[in-house]
Amino acid sequence: MAGTTPTTYSPSLKTHKKGSKNHDVDWVRPDGRDFHQCRLAFFKTGAVNAAAGSAYAEIGLTKVIVSVFGPRESKKAMMYSDIGRLNCNVSYTSFATPVRGQGSDNKEFSSMLHKALEGAIILETFPKTTVDVFALVLESGGSDLPVVISCASVALADAGIMMYDLVTSVSVSCLGKNLVIDPVWEEESSQDGSLMITCMPKRYEVTQLTITGEWSTPKVNEGMQLCVDACSKLAEIMRTCLKEAASDYEE
Repeated sequence: MAGTTPTTYSPSLKTHKKGSKNHDVDWVRPDGRDFHQCRLAFFKTGAVNAAAGSAYAEIGLTKVIVSVFGPRESKKAMMYSDIGRLNCNVSYTSFATPVRGQGSDNKEFSSMLHKALEGAIILETFPKTTVDVFALVLESGGSDLPVVISCASVALADAGIMMYDLVTSVSVSCLGKNLVIDPVWEEESSQDGSLMITCMPKRYEVTQLTITGEWSTPKVNEGMQLCVDACSKLAEIMRTCLKEAASDYEE
């Protein structure tokens, strides 16, 4: 089992001006970060011994664990094609959110996780079989889905599933005229809009883009640049974790 040292990262784009929820100059983010500074990120592999591969991610107060099982034989896969199938499930513990007892499966996040990962996995390498990805949000601190996606990518790599590249995900929230990256729960609850990018950084290929709210074209471009650059830096942290795990295994 290996993990990275908690590390913060920021996109290279430095055009922000401080503002507030009321769009004045005195606003400070709830955790004190600059608008374009991401939270501390920590990844650890081998979190679940019974799984083929697993990973734990802690980004700020958001904590996620992902288990990967398979490839296993699938009658359903045999009926449809000679390539592998991917099943994804995202759920929350009953104590993950401020309102206790609301833990449950999140079908929307499960679908989005599937879309984010499917294009990165080389499905031809496990024909007529299925890989199951189970993500559990232990604590919801904001930007839950991007953390789930990034953690799932590390878990898949830990399981030895062949991928074209690691998949990383980062989001930004639009608060008035300001864009804040890697938002926490308080910022997401008061945002005017959100933009999330999931990509394969080395291939410079986006696997998923979601936008909510009203965005001007310049703001969309700025948000995408922020996310893509931050995804690239997050991938470096994830690769460090996997390299450390490989070194520990060899020893």
